Amino acid sequence: MSVQLKPVIVPLLPMREEIVFPGATVPFFVGRQASMDALERALAGDRAIFVVTQRDSSVENPDENDLYKIGVLGRVLQVMRLPNGTVKALFEGSRRGKLLATKLEEKEYLAQVQGVDENAFDIDLEKLKKQAEMVRELFKNHVDQRKIKLSKEILDSLDQVDFLQVSDKVSSLLEISGEKKQLLLETLNPETRLQHVLDVLKDEMKIVQLEDKLKKKATDQISDTKKDDFLQDQLRNIQKELGQMDDPKAEMDVLDKQIIDAKMPEEVENEAKKELKKLRMMSPMSSEANVVRNYLEWLVSMPWQVRTEDNFDLKQAEKILDEDHYGLEKVKERIVEYMAVASLKGKLKGPILCLTGPPGVGKTSLAKSVARALGRNFVRISLGGVRDEAEIRGHRRTYIGAMPGKIIQSIKKAKSTNPVLLIDEIDKLYQSNISDPSAAMLEVLDPEQNNTFVDHYLDVEYSLADVLFICTANSVQNITGPLLDRMEVIHLSGYTELEKLHIATQFLTPRQRKFHGLDEKQLRFRKSAIEEITQGYTREAGVRNLEREIGKVCRKIVTRLVRTKEKKTTIVTPKLVHELLGVPQFHHDQREEKNEVGVSMGLGVTSMGGELLLIEVGLMSGSGKVVLTGTLGDVMQESARAAFSYVRSNAEYLGIDPEIFSKTDLHVHLP
Repeated sequence: MSVQLKPVIVPLLPMREEIVFPGATVPFFVGRQASMDALERALAGDRAIFVVTQRDSSVENPDENDLYKIGVLGRVLQVMRLPNGTVKALFEGSRRGKLLATKLEEKEYLAQVQGVDENAFDIDLEKLKKQAEMVRELFKNHVDQRKIKLSKEILDSLDQVDFLQVSDKVSSLLEISGEKKQLLLETLNPETRLQHVLDVLKDEMKIVQLEDKLKKKATDQISDTKKDDFLQDQLRNIQKELGQMDDPKAEMDVLDKQIIDAKMPEEVENEAKKELKKLRMMSPMSSEANVVRNYLEWLVSMPWQVRTEDNFDLKQAEKILDEDHYGLEKVKERIVEYMAVASLKGKLKGPILCLTGPPGVGKTSLAKSVARALGRNFVRISLGGVRDEAEIRGHRRTYIGAMPGKIIQSIKKAKSTNPVLLIDEIDKLYQSNISDPSAAMLEVLDPEQNNTFVDHYLDVEYSLADVLFICTANSVQNITGPLLDRMEVIHLSGYTELEKLHIATQFLTPRQRKFHGLDEKQLRFRKSAIEEITQGYTREAGVRNLEREIGKVCRKIVTRLVRTKEKKTTIVTPKLVHELLGVPQFHHDQREEKNEVGVSMGLGVTSMGGELLLIEVGLMSGSGKVVLTGTLGDVMQESARAAFSYVRSNAEYLGIDPEIFSKTDLHVHLP
């Protein structure tokens, strides 16, 4: 008997037809909303999920009785949303599981599953090893007889698999009915299961021998002139039995038409037709056919000739930019300059801008406004934490579950060749001795090279020359020199208190009022209240926390209105701000107004803008030492020593007795 493992509750993914085995890594497509929610739930947790097959594939909303009792516990490795609304997922099976109970409700598929420990069965290991070797040899003979197209790597991997897992590996590769595969999955004893696989292989080989005998006999009875008709008729009969009467030919015709309609460059079109010709020769159910089909679908879905018409109306563009953002004049001026030159020249390579500045100053949202002003589609990718070059340039098609990189995916999502592409957090690229994704960005952001950009998955040239790239970074110090050299850096400094007041009045408070279901008759902010929030509850270069605090005030006002059911206008004053938000977290610094001997004020640069520094100096009897304490870096320490040396060298000019320096120690402290 198998060990009774503790039941677990995990997301449930019902499959219509496909049957997954432990140890297999398989891609599949998901279209039902509840299934997509199950994948999202798995990704949000530890990625664990239970995959089980439906008894009837036509059931749209299966309940517990519609599902087989044995499935596979595993992990979701990767999920990608496709333009048609479906999801492509990559799943890795780990062990068999028994379905104990389900919870099938709208937007939620959950299952109580008990894992099966197959090591607990009483088996003869020596006998099992011999059976596993027989299965390996029979399967290789079966592949040769059936002329099944399997790569050498897959066949070689069969020899590397542990003998206990041979049955599952072969079962996943066998082209047999779903009922037979489910029976193999439900056979929990490894010894019994291996014997079943052995029996299936023997039966398949007998069928092949019988088919060969019938074909030879039938072929001998017909003339050469009728041989083609016979083969075509046989193919139609096979497709009819499989329920695929006209589907393959119709699919090929659709792909052929899509290749023509895509208006690809000649070299790309030739490559697409070459792959389509390969696809026609393959079995529709083979894994290689699925790889080629996915590749062709990516090629025909790319916007090769689709462009959006640029808006070169400078007044309208300036109006849109001013509507969305206050200040940021340098960026607005640069965009208007680009539009002016492009309107005269007709076509111009887009500038590659890099907006740098502290968080919350509007770098990301500004890119959306630029796209709106130009009349272009907008798409965003984030490079924060990206550590693999393949995430930018794609994986080669030889890898299981391979997909194009982020650049090509974003162009496809934009549905045009000239979008505004925001590359967010470019300074957060992960660099190591093994991989340097910033090197892959060199070709993307080089106007002299990106017109022949090659993604590893597509393996054909795609021009990025018409794309307007806008990158964002908090600091250029973390960007490599060659990459920084390819970008036009525009620094966005933090906002002053007057600018924050204007932004909060014109943008933030109306947006938060609308978000919380309020209007101006129900809630108004006095300028003094906004100033109090800005000075007492936030200390930042941008306005992100300021908007959060305004939203917090709105929530508390809404809660009060719902409780009291009052309909009068609430006016937010500094007093009400203190009541709602509590004690101010920051206080205005008045230390610069005090003049004291031995105390001086300094100015330090921080991520929030700037900060006043109190520098204290004390004299004491000693031997001329300089003591430096506090938060002083190397440069500040050297500056203090240089200042002391300057005073000593000019002591006579400054009216200081030189003997004092040999009898006195100087202590400089920065709190």
